[in-house]
Amino acid sequence: MTDDSKATDIATQCIHAGDTVDPATGAVMPPIVTSSTYRQTEFGAPMTYAYSRAANPTRDALERCVAELEGGERGVAYAAGMAATAGVLDLLDAGAHVVAPQDLYGGTLRLFNEVRTRSAKLRFTYVDFADLDAVAAAIRPQTRLIWLETPTNPLLKLIDLAAVVEIAKAKDVMVAVDNTFCTPCGQRPLELGCDIVMHSTTKYLGGHSDVIGGLNIVADAAVGAELVSLRSAVGSVPGPFDAYLVLRGIKTLALRMAKHAENAQVLAEWLQAQDAVERVYFPGLASHPGHGLAKRQMDNFGGMLAFELNGDVARFMSALRIFAVAESLGGVESLAGHPATMSHSNIPQAEREAMGIPDHLVRLSVGIEHVDDLQTDLETALAAAGRNDRSP
Repeated sequence: MTDDSKATDIATQCIHAGDTVDPATGAVMPPIVTSSTYRQTEFGAPMTYAYSRAANPTRDALERCVAELEGGERGVAYAAGMAATAGVLDLLDAGAHVVAPQDLYGGTLRLFNEVRTRSAKLRFTYVDFADLDAVAAAIRPQTRLIWLETPTNPLLKLIDLAAVVEIAKAKDVMVAVDNTFCTPCGQRPLELGCDIVMHSTTKYLGGHSDVIGGLNIVADAAVGAELVSLRSAVGSVPGPFDAYLVLRGIKTLALRMAKHAENAQVLAEWLQAQDAVERVYFPGLASHPGHGLAKRQMDNFGGMLAFELNGDVARFMSALRIFAVAESLGGVESLAGHPATMSHSNIPQAEREAMGIPDHLVRLSVGIEHVDDLQTDLETALAAAGRNDRSP
């Protein structure tokens, strides 16, 4: 497609972005190129493809597509979302300092605190990003990166990206955003001045719970080239079939995200009115402290929500029939997760509670089933959970 395609609606871009039609055959979906190596047409002549760890046509098609959706200069695909996060950290020299929110995905915290503090002597400071003065005060001479999630996992806190970018640029600090929860259909951080966007493509971009992958999209082509070189050195590339599955999933991303968000809004409002629910975390609720920011910064409120259950969590989870009790998120099917024993189980209980993640917190990845069936499932499970007296 021409550059004019960038002015089209995101739903059209999801189908056509990246010019992925095969030039050799006209196939509207790119072929799955499984070859690990490529024959030289002429000895010593430069080649676009030489070895698939460095470049692969199917993977390239995915990278072009998501780079265009996010408004970036280059996409770099990885074997997993955590590999993409690690790829960003690979840009940093040993001993560098990183500022991040207190509320983060447990896998990210594990990589930060248990791996890179030891292997690369990176240092991390966690602050409340609702306090921009605290963010500015956390930046040191050694700070090279601000790592963000917005909304955060699992408490759905909102971070003002434009305000953080202003602080970071004044200190020549790079800003990277995990945009997995929102997708480009809900939020495009590069348009707000951020440097890198990360996705776990396992989630909404793939959308069908059948692939593991990650992506980084960059605003600066030179940073993209460095990420590609580092990825080739480390070897954290996705296979061509995985790249194809994500690209296929993106074709329906806009339709799916609209339904995810619609269903989540209905369920969040309903849950907020239930006696067995103490608190609901969802940016689409007027009661959410970041609701105003969400309306300015996001195109929809997404399909993720969390709530504090006033009842027995085990009985609630066991009574669910349509919501599958499972790890992960972002698939067409609805999932119910328990952060304390799933996504954040590697964090000691005292630390989890200090982060605001109690043992009675439930996280929902709201799927695209009929919302009445989802509400009935939750209603049945809430009844089975009973009530707890949390009074002091």
